[in-house]
Amino acid sequence: MSLRALASASRPFLLNSFKTTLKPQQPKIVANMLYRNYTAAAAAPIPGLGQPDMSKGPLYRYDTALPKLPVPTLAETCARYLKSVRPLLNDEDFAKTSAAVAEFQKSGGVGEELQKRLLAKANDPKTVNWLEDWWNDLAYFGYRDPVVIYVSYFYAYKDDRFRKKPTQRAAAIIQAAMDFRRQVVDESLAPEMAKKAPLDSSTYKYMFNACRYPAKPSDFELAFDPAQNNHVAVVRNNQFFVFDLVKDGKVLSTADIEAQLDAIVKQAGDRKDPAIGVLTSDNRDIWTEARKTLINAGSQNEELLRKIESSVFLLCLDDSSPVTRDEVSRACWHGDGRNRFFDKALQFIVFENGKAGFMGEHSTMDGTPTCRLNDYVCTTLAQGKIDHGSASVSSNLPTPQKLNFAFNTAVHKAIETSEKNFEELIGKHGLYVQNYEGYGKGLIKKFKCSPDAYVQMIIQLAYYKMHGVSRPTYESAQVRKFQHGRTETCRTVSTDSVSWVKAMENPHVSADEKTALFKKALSSHVEYMGNAVEGKGVDRHLLGLRLSLKSHESKPEIFTQEVFSRSSHWNLSTSQLSGEHFDGYGWGEVVPDGYGVAYMVNENNLSFNVASMKEMHPERLHHYLKESASEMRALFEQTLLEAPKSKL
Repeated sequence: MSLRALASASRPFLLNSFKTTLKPQQPKIVANMLYRNYTAAAAAPIPGLGQPDMSKGPLYRYDTALPKLPVPTLAETCARYLKSVRPLLNDEDFAKTSAAVAEFQKSGGVGEELQKRLLAKANDPKTVNWLEDWWNDLAYFGYRDPVVIYVSYFYAYKDDRFRKKPTQRAAAIIQAAMDFRRQVVDESLAPEMAKKAPLDSSTYKYMFNACRYPAKPSDFELAFDPAQNNHVAVVRNNQFFVFDLVKDGKVLSTADIEAQLDAIVKQAGDRKDPAIGVLTSDNRDIWTEARKTLINAGSQNEELLRKIESSVFLLCLDDSSPVTRDEVSRACWHGDGRNRFFDKALQFIVFENGKAGFMGEHSTMDGTPTCRLNDYVCTTLAQGKIDHGSASVSSNLPTPQKLNFAFNTAVHKAIETSEKNFEELIGKHGLYVQNYEGYGKGLIKKFKCSPDAYVQMIIQLAYYKMHGVSRPTYESAQVRKFQHGRTETCRTVSTDSVSWVKAMENPHVSADEKTALFKKALSSHVEYMGNAVEGKGVDRHLLGLRLSLKSHESKPEIFTQEVFSRSSHWNLSTSQLSGEHFDGYGWGEVVPDGYGVAYMVNENNLSFNVASMKEMHPERLHHYLKESASEMRALFEQTLLEAPKSKL
């Protein structure tokens, strides 16, 4: 995930905004192309702030009516910061941290000046979101490690019992995704809602026909005109093909799409081409240079790349047949690294045995919109709500176009290097899926607990069982109730959570006391999350204050203390997205000694995807998650379930 960029000490913060960075290798922008992280163009004034823009469709009409991301007060952030680091420090170190915070926020001090600068940026009429340019660059576009493992994320689908043939399932997925795309393009899709209020939809513009581009020192994203680009890109045996999904103004029938995919499988045969896709799996600077090398190898190569980059999305037809949850998840997470193009915003993946999944490129869009897309695809197909058109295959389908790239020695060498780097990276990682069927959201609600907070405590207990200590934990909090909002950090570890996990491991603490401590831990978590979704977490505000320093100014002590970096060294990077048609989802760790723990809270089961370096033994955390969930059920069925009412 993107947090790895902020946790890395090897790359300094870019205090000069990416908007002033020259990128001579960027392709020419054409009419109707959207761009992000591309030029120094100032944001246009926002008309109708506070009122829906009725000239827009439902999807976007509320975006300019949303409030702007707030800047919390200095006092509340400092107080919340101290509370969040308290469980990480002994009394002596906490006293030192408290003194540094007091110095930072004193009247007329450095913090007050930085707060003024940040407020000036936030209140500038040209600023839509004070965090946006910093965050997109530092967490995503300026981040140089490979996107696969560290940035991109995946969803694994449950089996489709009616579509076992891979091209049959792939065609159905394409048809359903195109139906969702239609609603995005014509803006008829309803915005996502939270507590009956619309959420920001601006990132939907970068969902389809979009691609990330490598560049030094910072990447950028392009979204192409959907009216002019209705082709899908397909990769099979490292060979790329394209064909149009729209003919005479109508989307091809599912039968026609399947026929085109069958033609691609036949044309690809068993031969594997040099894997240009693996170049996208490498360090971003290496890929930047490799892309130039590839373009220079043939006069048509840049145009052929543009076919992939401008496509509606990429379909990966893999020749592998993963079976277990672990195997399917790993195949969706990274596959063989070759039959992919990791810069594409959307990659649907279908395997030889009919299993399927999805991979999302994270830089421009967080998981909730793509979760909605994938849930729509799976749900509408399962419920028979997609119009598949005629079952007869048309007789005049054009042959899919193979993208015949030119190769030279330099390109082959670049591919060989990226293949080696990919294998080394993947070989160091382990992934395990804990599909816990003991209970789910239904029982947790009977305990009268927040399902999300409850599962966070499962993770805390499991980590403590394994490591004997509580360490900084990140949970993603959505702030899309604000214009161009993305995420804030919910810091899960609290004094209350630490007291509870210690009590759980102490056989001399009574069940009632353990339960009382658990309720306090839950309350602390719910309170922090409630503040975070209002834009009042600690991490984004402190980031904004730090980046408000001028290049010649020294950092105040609050930013140089060891606990400042340690408290955001995310040993656990966690997030929840749930879907009854998903069999898993996940991403990699964000620090070398940490874990990526993605979880789903479904009605009758809990799912955890644990990914980390092998040396961190993710299989053991996988074990302790199950043990913790079972112990908590046994305890709370005793102390939190109401006795059944008498029928007399």
